Amino acid sequence: MYDDKLKFNSDGKFKIMQIADVQEGAKVSTDTLRLMKLALGREKPDLVVFTGDQLYGVHPSFYIGDKRKNAENTIKTLIEPVEKAGIPFAVTFGNHDCQVGLTNARQAEIYNESPCCIHGEYAAEDDKGTFRIPLFNEEEHVFDVYLIDSNGQTVTGEYLPVSEKQLEWFRNEREKAKENGKYTGGIVFQHIPVPEFYDVLQQVKFGTKGAVEAFRNYKGKFFILPEEIRNTGGFMGESPAVPDRNSGEFDILKEKGNILALIVGHDHINSFVGEKDGIKLIYTQCAGFNVYGPKLKRGMRIIELDKNDLSSFRTYTVTYAELTDEKLSAPLKEFALTHIPTSMEQVKRLAILATGAGTLTLAAGTILIAKRISTHRK
Repeated sequence: MYDDKLKFNSDGKFKIMQIADVQEGAKVSTDTLRLMKLALGREKPDLVVFTGDQLYGVHPSFYIGDKRKNAENTIKTLIEPVEKAGIPFAVTFGNHDCQVGLTNARQAEIYNESPCCIHGEYAAEDDKGTFRIPLFNEEEHVFDVYLIDSNGQTVTGEYLPVSEKQLEWFRNEREKAKENGKYTGGIVFQHIPVPEFYDVLQQVKFGTKGAVEAFRNYKGKFFILPEEIRNTGGFMGESPAVPDRNSGEFDILKEKGNILALIVGHDHINSFVGEKDGIKLIYTQCAGFNVYGPKLKRGMRIIELDKNDLSSFRTYTVTYAELTDEKLSAPLKEFALTHIPTSMEQVKRLAILATGAGTLTLAAGTILIAKRISTHRK
């Protein structure tokens, strides 16, 4: 485990790289590893934050041989590029990690075997994806990075919100982090977005170009990114998959005006920066090539802090297309993953359309195939 304090560099900067949704099985994609190595080599971050779904826990490859050993090998393969670069990294979890049969707490122990793994005091023994990492200017504590395990989902597919216990932990940590009576600035990383992400979107009519269809609490509604977000390079290929119940997390994050951003992953083909009530709401696209994603726009997000102005930060993404022109190792697989449905609701819609066209065989085939491949979604 990495025991040193994280400090701003001599130039006053501190760079964080977020890696979201590599979502790998027992055999890690060479393209995923290439993307990681190239991004780390170019950006040279001071901290790497994995924001969940490092593992796609129900991937069939984990069940060939020793499932737990396979999961451990995948974890070690994924962190190897970061270790070789000598960069400290922190880890929280998504809804798929624990599906491999290892609890998140046990997976945290595997990550902690690395000399580069860093974490603060865990929120609980059974919640080792929730902690605070302080950043220092020399010996002065000036900023905080919060990681929160946003939990998994129910048997009916509902995503769980951050719990009341975790929110109480955040409030307590926020108080402990105060310096000279003032709340230190901070950024929160977690896997699953909060419902307020919908508040930065624009609701439109069915058929609007570029609109995505929402489901569950937002069923029957369609959304696009506002023009000002699209103009800064943002894109949205699927509706935010948020918890059905709003636990009030966003309201708690904004209570003291010290949290600059909530940064998430989860929805692989979304990447944008919005803002609500002074907090940046940020999506980062997936980094993995063994799962659906935005083609060669798979990438990582960079957050650059400046100790001279900790009331703001710079952020941008680095993508596979920007880093290399090397061809993918499995282009046909990538094509299939790019074009499969993003949810079972879309699978049903395809089946209905096929049935309406009088092609019952096609409808049945659509359901069987889509059920199989849509398990790679989220």
